Amino acid sequence: MAASHEDKPVTSISARIEYVPAGDLLEEPVPTRRRDRRTLPRERQIAGLVAAALGLPLLTLAVQAIGDDLSLEGQALLYLAAVVGVAVIGGIVAAFPAAVGAALLIDFFFVEPPHTLDVARGDQVVSLALFVIVAVVVSLVVELADRRARVAERAAAQAETLSTLAGADLEDAGTLRTILERARRTFDMESVALLVRDRESREWAPAEHAGWSPPGREADMQFDVPIGRELRLIGRGPPQFAEDQRVLQAFAAAAETAYEGRLLNAQAHRARELDAIDRQRTALLAAVGHDLRTPLAGIKAAVSSLRQRDITWSDADRDELLATIEDSADRLDTVVANLLDASRLEAGALSVQARPVALDAVVAAAVLAVPEAAGRVEIDVADDLPLVLADPGLLERILANLVDNAVSHGGEHGPVEITATAGAESAKLAVVDHGRGVPAEQRQRMFAPFQRLDERSGIGLGLSVARGLAEAMGGALAADESPGGGLTMRLRLPLAPR
Repeated sequence: MAASHEDKPVTSISARIEYVPAGDLLEEPVPTRRRDRRTLPRERQIAGLVAAALGLPLLTLAVQAIGDDLSLEGQALLYLAAVVGVAVIGGIVAAFPAAVGAALLIDFFFVEPPHTLDVARGDQVVSLALFVIVAVVVSLVVELADRRARVAERAAAQAETLSTLAGADLEDAGTLRTILERARRTFDMESVALLVRDRESREWAPAEHAGWSPPGREADMQFDVPIGRELRLIGRGPPQFAEDQRVLQAFAAAAETAYEGRLLNAQAHRARELDAIDRQRTALLAAVGHDLRTPLAGIKAAVSSLRQRDITWSDADRDELLATIEDSADRLDTVVANLLDASRLEAGALSVQARPVALDAVVAAAVLAVPEAAGRVEIDVADDLPLVLADPGLLERILANLVDNAVSHGGEHGPVEITATAGAESAKLAVVDHGRGVPAEQRQRMFAPFQRLDERSGIGLGLSVARGLAEAMGGALAADESPGGGLTMRLRLPLAPR
């Protein structure tokens, strides 16, 4: 992030970026230092000098070992080959002193009089001079060929990079980081970052980056390419070549397109989220309007009837009206509880107090909490099953929702069965009904909020809340087909530590 003009901490462009020095973010591009393309890297020049210093003495020893079997011309050709080898390694900077040194070695050891730098014959002086000239010229040709090969290789790499950028899908949300990473590797940079100017503070902040360096030891900034008034591409690392500007501008354009694509994707994602929220709100209003009005209408009708003074109600009629009020209030309580649980799950604010729990006790409490389940549920849960690790209140809410759903949709076709088994690490509980069941392709949709598969499905939160609560306790809830038809809800819970 760009610092203001006041003094602020400075770190490198990296995953830990906080500020970029204001001086590094001038309104004009930062001048780029260029390497001289006419010379080899210093490392190769030093290697060539070392090769000359070691190779020429060793060659001299070898030629002395051969003795008089090799003519002076043959000796000179061997030394010429050695100088060319030095040129291949270190270029003319290393080849020129190697050529001079080779001429001196030939003169000292192999030209009469030996072991002096004197030359007895004039034609040998000319030969040694020509040797140096030929060695230097050949070395220049070798270095020129090497330089052109490197230029051709770099041009091919640049062409490949430009072709890749031209054919890439730059609007993909994850492309920007890939482009910056490719730019970092292409230019052998320490780090590359795309900065965006904040519209309010007018400071520069990293939109994305590639590479990292320890704070305080980062390399100098080598390029700073403005992209309009709101973006700029910067990089730290070794100096760049002048001809790199064309590829660098291509990376800047690609980064701009990828950044705009990221913004468009974010807007589209937000629009989809808003659309989903709107659909859920519409479904919620429709479902709540039905599920709240029905019990409220029952309560109001029963209370209005009891308040009529011109009618004398029998004890049986009064009890029936009071039971209607109680049942409707219980239904309202279930609807409100599901709404609250759904909102807590959505906000991640659900509090789970897990402890060892006996399944048989919680199952019995859950069945009693569903008035319609009376006489319509068969429980086969042994009292000696291992304890499960769960929140007893939440587990009862899960089972009550499952039992209520089973009784409502399959209770008229036979009793609802509740069974439980235990394995080595978990206990499995099944709530089985023998109703019409649910097609396999719709079973997953049952667990989405506000999904009503038929007119009796209510607000569509019961199974969604049940699965959310189960997962919050480290368990799982799934739907399966019952043997002989119907729907089986399978709940898995971890066993309590022994």
